Amino acid sequence: MGRPALTRDEVLQTAAGLVKQHGPDALTMRKLAAELGTAVTSIYWHVGNRESLLDALVERTVADLGAIRPTGRTPAQRIVSVAGALRRQLRDHPHLVAMVHERGLTERMFLPAQRALVHEVHATGLRGARAAEVVRAVQFQVVGFVLVERNRERAPVQQPAEEQLWDTGTAEDDPGLARALAGPVDQERLFATSVRALVEALLAH
Repeated sequence: MGRPALTRDEVLQTAAGLVKQHGPDALTMRKLAAELGTAVTSIYWHVGNRESLLDALVERTVADLGAIRPTGRTPAQRIVSVAGALRRQLRDHPHLVAMVHERGLTERMFLPAQRALVHEVHATGLRGARAAEVVRAVQFQVVGFVLVERNRERAPVQQPAEEQLWDTGTAEDDPGLARALAGPVDQERLFATSVRALVEALLAH
């Protein structure tokens, strides 16, 4: 039996995989065709030229990132869960998210998370500008945290390293603080702690 007929969805899924693994610059029609085991002309038939392919890929990414389902018993817990889901989306698809941003669809990409946050913030009784402030504060916290994570991961080896910078002297005679700052960052715990503190403080006012 021959190969099943190629579908547009298969083309986009394979293209998304190439971008996720190697970045947008690695996505060429020739490489995509080779990955799919088909001719370049077949790719053009399904998605048009490379720019059309990128546009379709961005639309697919925006749609795929859309679903965020809060979890938790209280509005505060559910808001924190939305923040965690948004962070995972941004971290799991860095190249695709960059493509969305370059094509001016960032705000649309964030809309599902914002709407989930609005629903939970309304459940606390907040309305209007105060509710909007909570939504934006949580969104900015998540995006800023992810940017710091990405910068740390891509940074060259640091000389001196953190463990060489912190001792009792630089930590103002606090050896426990020095040991903690010299050790590795538990990013999951730090994210949960910071978002929870932010949300609790915002909802308390």
